[in-house]
Amino acid sequence: MNRQFKRYLQISLIIMDILVLNFSYIVARFLFDIPGNFFSSYLALWLFLNTFWLLLSFICGTYYEKIIVNFESFTKRTVQVYTLWIIAIFFYLFFSHEYQVSRFFILAIITSFGIGLFLDRFLYVGIRQYFKTRDYLFNRVIILGYNETALKLASYFEEESINTNLLGFVEDEANVTELSHYPILTGLKNVMQIAKDMDVQEIFSTITPEQNEYIYSLMGEAEHECIRFKVVPNLSYFFSKPVIVDYIRDLPILSLRSEPLEDVGNRFKKRILDVAVSFLVCIFILSWLIPILGLIILLESRGPIFFSQKRTGKNNQEFNCLKFRSMKPNKNSDSQQATKNDMRVTRIGRFIRKTSLDEFPQFINVLKGEMSLVGPRPHMVKHTTDYSKIVDQYMIRHFLKPGITGWAQINGFRGEITDPKQIKMRVSNDLWYLENWNIWLDLRIMFLTVYNVFRGEKNAY
Repeated sequence: MNRQFKRYLQISLIIMDILVLNFSYIVARFLFDIPGNFFSSYLALWLFLNTFWLLLSFICGTYYEKIIVNFESFTKRTVQVYTLWIIAIFFYLFFSHEYQVSRFFILAIITSFGIGLFLDRFLYVGIRQYFKTRDYLFNRVIILGYNETALKLASYFEEESINTNLLGFVEDEANVTELSHYPILTGLKNVMQIAKDMDVQEIFSTITPEQNEYIYSLMGEAEHECIRFKVVPNLSYFFSKPVIVDYIRDLPILSLRSEPLEDVGNRFKKRILDVAVSFLVCIFILSWLIPILGLIILLESRGPIFFSQKRTGKNNQEFNCLKFRSMKPNKNSDSQQATKNDMRVTRIGRFIRKTSLDEFPQFINVLKGEMSLVGPRPHMVKHTTDYSKIVDQYMIRHFLKPGITGWAQINGFRGEITDPKQIKMRVSNDLWYLENWNIWLDLRIMFLTVYNVFRGEKNAY
């Protein structure tokens, strides 16, 4: 309902931040009397500052709809991105050897941009307050019925009340058994009179025509008065879980969850990213990493360079998952997880497991189409059988191709599983990824995976 409005707000916030950043840059150049040579180190820095602010903002979701509607979340996310942006600047200066750029100039930009962002966020509060005082920007709505669905709808309006003003509920007094945050305006018979008196633009009915035939009459009367009438059915009468409603022409199709990767276009975009990144890794990294690591692995422990294990893939199909061998050859490799201080792990194996280098051959699996860069981590076949008995929704994660990394892994759910709660949390994260996939989420997960490798992870052993 407010999607287009939120999109305008997103664009406005992005433009405001970029304007503040470039204003900070221009002021710093003026203060430090930087020469105006366009093709200089300062041009490269200018491009870097703008590009990385936008890149980090999109990776971290600063301008996501769910973030910008909540001022506290928006401010917190801004601080996180600003901190990462400063770190990125230091990395840029270190690795690019830009000695011509004044460090005071850099400090001036960082400081002034930080102040500008602070003022920007207060301006954002002012904009929201402005919208709240402009009646023509708000939809004045009432809710028919006072029940669980009505209360839930009211709470959603409160959370995303960018341009919705809930005036109250309409319900017969006999059906109201508890206090309400909003007034009970009238009974059902007087709805239209109240709607006209209060200049209502939309009526949301949590009472369906099947429950009360009078709703059919109200629909016609409301449209005759140029008031939009919308029905909010309570599908819990038919389903115990939330459902997604889609349409094939005029036929409603109910699904248990949203799956963006059911769309062929989305699968195509994901596959392009998989092939592009995996091809580059195979050419520029695996081409020299395999001979070097392979020789070290052979010198320490006789056996194959690669460890190939049957794992469960998309649609419950098995495939051979490749890894650099990090253990001595043993009979329990297909049934027993690696544990902390596992005696089977070699010295080079400890290093490559800690740094996740053992996972690099899986880029070959990605090129073959058996895996994706990002997705639920594949488990050995025995564990698939075991875990599916513990977690009801475990097998749903196999709707997707397994990934080299995933949403669960960057949130700390990796390594040995010693408690049923751990696998339940992994599955919960995997299902969230399945229902919320987009290409930017994949890029964000890949970025955070690399970051976590350099930072070090306690569960990597």
